Amino acid sequence: MSTTVMEALNASDRCDRCGAQAYVRAMLPGGGELLFCGHHARAHSDKLKQVALDIHDETTRLR
Repeated sequence: MSTTVMEALNASDRCDRCGAQAYVRAMLPGGGELLFCGHHARAHSDKLKQVALDIHDETTRLR
C-alpha cells in the first residue's frame, strides 16, 4: 500500500454496499475507489487488502 494523502471522508460519502456513511475508502489499481461503512469494511477487509492500492480508514471516528 502507498502512503498517498487522501481527502477526509464526510457525511455525503456513502457506503457502496448499503448507503450508510462511509468511513473507509479503498483506492483501486484502475483509478476507481470503493467506499464502505465500518461494518462492510470489516466484512470485506481481507479481499480489500489484496486488491486495493491504498486504504484510507477513518473508523476510529466511530468510537
